[in-house]
Amino acid sequence: MRFVLGVLALMLAVASYVNLNDPDPLQWVALYGAAAIAAAWQAWRPGRVPLWLPALAGIAALGWALAWAPHVFGHVGFREMWASWTMHNDRVEYGREFYGLVIAAVSMALVLWHRVRARAKA
Repeated sequence: MRFVLGVLALMLAVASYVNLNDPDPLQWVALYGAAAIAAAWQAWRPGRVPLWLPALAGIAALGWALAWAPHVFGHVGFREMWASWTMHNDRVEYGREFYGLVIAAVSMALVLWHRVRARAKA
């Protein structure tokens, strides 16, 4: 599981980096950055990450994803989001950002689960 968390940390760090050139980078870099730190911390030092970090990042990502879900479901197809590297329209952007938020939320759930499990073994 530590390897999986390390891979997730790397993916979230890349997501944070690529959002530096986004028109609204602050919230994206902060969210993905916090999630990357939480996943890396848990992968490197199991059971040591403070519960509030992955919980806060996960709740923020999940809440944001739920707020954007009505803009995605029924408005953009999964294939349409990946038909090109460029953004064709706002629907594609909402879709890609929604699924990024879902990945971040699920990653934080895994971090929390692994953290609780690691502490129980200690």
